[in-house]
Amino acid sequence: MSGSDWFDATFAHASVGALLLDPSDRILRTNRSFQRLLGESEELSGRRLDEVLHAGQERIREGAERARREGRSVSYSNVVLEPTGRRRRRRVDLEIVPHRVESDVASLTLVLLTDRTSTHSTGADPAHLFYEAFLHSTNAMELTDKDGFLVDVNPAFERIYGYSKEEVLGARPSIVASHRTPREVYERMWTDLLDPNIGAWTGEIVNRDRRGVEHPVLLAINAVRDRAGAISHFLGVAVDLTERRAIERQAMQSERLASLGQLSAGVAHEINTPLANIMLIAESVRRRSNDPWVDGRVGSLLEQAESAAKIVRGLLEFGRRPEAKVGEVDLNPVAENTVAFLRGKQSADVDLDLELGREPVLVRADREQIAQVITNLLNNAYDAIGGSGRIRVSVERVGDWAHVRVADTGSGIPPEVRAHLFEPFYTTKPEGKGTGLGLAICHGIVESHGGEIEVESTVGEGTTFDVRLPILKREKAAAGAPVLER
Repeated sequence: MSGSDWFDATFAHASVGALLLDPSDRILRTNRSFQRLLGESEELSGRRLDEVLHAGQERIREGAERARREGRSVSYSNVVLEPTGRRRRRRVDLEIVPHRVESDVASLTLVLLTDRTSTHSTGADPAHLFYEAFLHSTNAMELTDKDGFLVDVNPAFERIYGYSKEEVLGARPSIVASHRTPREVYERMWTDLLDPNIGAWTGEIVNRDRRGVEHPVLLAINAVRDRAGAISHFLGVAVDLTERRAIERQAMQSERLASLGQLSAGVAHEINTPLANIMLIAESVRRRSNDPWVDGRVGSLLEQAESAAKIVRGLLEFGRRPEAKVGEVDLNPVAENTVAFLRGKQSADVDLDLELGREPVLVRADREQIAQVITNLLNNAYDAIGGSGRIRVSVERVGDWAHVRVADTGSGIPPEVRAHLFEPFYTTKPEGKGTGLGLAICHGIVESHGGEIEVESTVGEGTTFDVRLPILKREKAAAGAPVLER
């Protein structure tokens, strides 16, 4: 019986992978188990090892040479085997045996492969690997016993919720629960978890950290069962959605502002014509009458009409902001000119400080629109200090951002008001003193320039508005000519 016939008769249906190599380590035969191991379906006979294996062929070749030389079998454990297509990777134990048959002049080599992938992984204890993944996950993970008491949490849980591991062990996960999540959600959760046919639950809830800050999370819980099929633990994984929800709110706000702008422009246009007619008629009545009472009433009418006209102008500005004339702008002279223009129009009891950058602070912007933002913030600062106090305007570059800050020593803004500052038509000024559109317009301009506007305020101490715009960087082109890149 030849070597090939002997191999086919012995290993065709064996559960271990087997291949027979000739003296030059070319494949003579493989069995089905070896082909399944590699994920191959085509015949491998006649091919070289390096044509079939991307990894592992060196160890097989080394073992075959040693087995032939020493005339005995050679064993290797936990060898990585990877086919040339790199579709999969297996870990195997190798038994390499020299084999000579009477009809063969040279020795053949038999290679037996036992799949150890599921038990050897990377040579580490699988339980240890899973626990390392638990510890290093960026999502909050919690493990409870079958009664729902916490037996372990990972560092991400501690970081997100602000509780130490020692504080929460032995407590229930409700320590981070928020009243924003309806009771019905938790009832459905436990119904699914305890159902033998489901044993899992996924949904969005709102949790709360130690400081009382709420965190929307996507929570997935699985029941862990022992060998007998009984629930022993529950594993929960919470993906913090706080940042994602903030981005979604910002996008919705931008869409709402765009829609509101279109509506406002249309309404303002329709109101503008009858309002102008009212003012013309009132002026005509004033000119034709010498009655002081009529003159006083007409004056009041014109004053109210002018307030309405101011609102209409704000609506048109908000809804039909002209296309930006973008170019290189140094924020230093823009701030300086704006402050100089407004300085003489305000009370002498206001101290106005201006601090400019030592070097040009260049941005890519529309000069007029940026001046409009600074003007609006300065007017708000004057209103906040009530005619007496200090205002500080500063321009500086910090890293890749240009900052224009307007700070006042006014009464400050309460937190509940700050949350609505940039919403259209929201104002804390007395009736007739403001339209509630100024900061909404500022926000739109800054955002259209790729920037951000933030506010910091302490009640009783003052407020600072910080406008951030991307710096315009000067770089050299390949040919050596200067170019501007954002």
